Amino acid sequence: MPGYNSAVLQELLDGCLRKNRRSQELLYKQFYGYAMSICLRYTKSREEGKEILNDGFLKVFTKLETYDPERPFKTWLSRIMINTALDHYRQELRRDVFDNVEAGENVSVDETVISKLSHEELISLIQKLTPAYRIVFSLYVIDGYTHEEIADQLNISLGASKSNLSRAREKLREMLSKINIDNYDRVAR
Repeated sequence: MPGYNSAVLQELLDGCLRKNRRSQELLYKQFYGYAMSICLRYTKSREEGKEILNDGFLKVFTKLETYDPERPFKTWLSRIMINTALDHYRQELRRDVFDNVEAGENVSVDETVISKLSHEELISLIQKLTPAYRIVFSLYVIDGYTHEEIADQLNISLGASKSNLSRAREKLREMLSKINIDNYDRVAR
């Protein structure tokens, strides 16, 4: 964490444990960008991301006594934000239909095109995916969950997880192709 050493962080966390509003505000501000970047990967809009972020920080402040200071705070915070996003997803989209195909074709996304995109552009593309595709893609590709863990977290089959990932990659590839065509058209004019 830039600008904060472990002693300063521990002092902030101690203040939060004492329900000190100023400590809570400082912790929120210090980790806002990091936590928001996690939340945006799981939502379709910045507003929804903020809602999840605020719910996540509420959990941070109410469950801070469970944090183990021997482990990195960012890892713990990340886990809370991801779980909050998944909780939000389950509440809002309980009836969303998951494709239950036993195995999707393995579609890769052109890495050279992705490397030219800014972080914001990539997040924007991910946000355009359907909720089922967005959640599985983010969990698997960005946060490193296995298909077994995803299936368990979302209460879907292993095949549905694999299929949703495959279809998310295909949709991203289609969006990236469109970006390339649009950029080519602009340059060609």
